[in-house]
Amino acid sequence: LMRSSAASDVYKRQGYLVLLGIEENDTEKDLDYICEKLLGLRVFEDEAGKMNRSILDAGGSILLVSQFTLYGDARKGRRPSFIRAARPEKAVPLYETLIARLREALPVETGEFGADMQVSLINDGPVTILLDSERTF
Repeated sequence: LMRSSAASDVYKRQGYLVLLGIEENDTEKDLDYICEKLLGLRVFEDEAGKMNRSILDAGGSILLVSQFTLYGDARKGRRPSFIRAARPEKAVPLYETLIARLREALPVETGEFGADMQVSLINDGPVTILLDSERTF
């Protein structure tokens, strides 16, 4: 994660930028899967340069941003359908529950649910992972 409190005060910290899409049928069981994967996934390099350390091992943190547009279905027509995305009354409690669970293990910063945000990412390495609690791959 890149953080900046002033233009001249930038420091680098290992971590994840997590874009979280919550689907209409998601439950706390789906959060369990995502939380376990985020904390246990070994994608940080060890001393030998192998991806062998978890975010916990690396002392990392997470920037968690709710992103309903991940459920945009653009297979038909020219305008994506977001019908599978959970409505805020369902998505907000699940989002907040995931934040609380992750904060039990490591630092978590968040976006503001439903806000128009600008998020910048400097991807230090070729690692981008897709996690889906319904397609456990």
